[in-house]
Amino acid sequence: MTPLRIAQVGLGAHGRNWAKRVLPDIGEVELVAYVDSDPRSLDILREELKPRPEMVFESLKEAIAATHPQAVLNTTALPGHVPATRTALEAGLHVLVEKPFAPSIGAAQELVDIAARGALVLMVSQNYRHFPAPRAIASLVRDASLGKLHQVSIDFRRYSTIGPNGRGRHHLEDQPLLVDMSIHHFDLLRMILGSEPERIYCEAWNPKWTGFNGPSTTVASIAFPGVVVSYRGSWISAGPVTPWGGQWSLEFEHGEIFWTNRDDDMTHDKVVIRPRGGKPRSANLRPMARTGPWGTITEFVDAVRSGREPATSGRHNLGTIAFVAAAVESATVHEPVSIYRAGEALPI
Repeated sequence: MTPLRIAQVGLGAHGRNWAKRVLPDIGEVELVAYVDSDPRSLDILREELKPRPEMVFESLKEAIAATHPQAVLNTTALPGHVPATRTALEAGLHVLVEKPFAPSIGAAQELVDIAARGALVLMVSQNYRHFPAPRAIASLVRDASLGKLHQVSIDFRRYSTIGPNGRGRHHLEDQPLLVDMSIHHFDLLRMILGSEPERIYCEAWNPKWTGFNGPSTTVASIAFPGVVVSYRGSWISAGPVTPWGGQWSLEFEHGEIFWTNRDDDMTHDKVVIRPRGGKPRSANLRPMARTGPWGTITEFVDAVRSGREPATSGRHNLGTIAFVAAAVESATVHEPVSIYRAGEALPI
């Protein structure tokens, strides 16, 4: 089958990682253009990947006109997500965009509406969904072999130091934890529980001695229908490092499911089922041909070719945007906040 012609916009460190490590492994796509408004990023790209000169552009509109892609991979920083995605959609192109795909529910809904009018695939790269462990846990929750789920505890701990080149991008963000990292765990909660959160009470703060501009640690209580989630996250923890996906305990009527990892590779996840009064056993994790961002781009290509809506479409991901927005609001006002899912009217 003819590869899907893709233009990639956003060639900072994260975007170049996609360009160097991910896309060359995906035979279903053909990169036809690299786009970045920063000449320095393009200079690094030229040095590292040595693309043909006619593939490199500072303007997405110029790249589209010159190379005629069918889709755009948007790996810009958050301020570039909405304008680059809008430009691509209005040009009639499918879009795969990094999370969060918009800074607000209003801006996100606007992009979803544009995609719907053009019958285009707008998909968000929530790559943590593309691993065996969370999918196995979601299945176990649905099967209810341990009875009703009533409580989830999640811990995420890292110590993000300032490197030799100074502070990284996430050190400079207004919400380096909730918007840039916790969004992964919040999106996984929606998938694993198969429902939407109703309320959140979140405290987020930043000790004066850190290198972060915004809150680097948080504690939250989140209410789902019939389930309460306790969430603790930190970029500055002195405790044992957790997996990137976090360390999870799910409490059921008749036992517990515990999810952890021996290293930073989520393909090495371990899920242990502990029946109440029974012998613990490891869950069967069904292997996946492609995981993480490799799984994300594969899902995107398949959705474009088949015309189906992907699981992390922009429309479906509105729930994750609303979840994160409520967490930020709660941390700002220091009060519980109701979470209004996509399609629900906000209170007047």
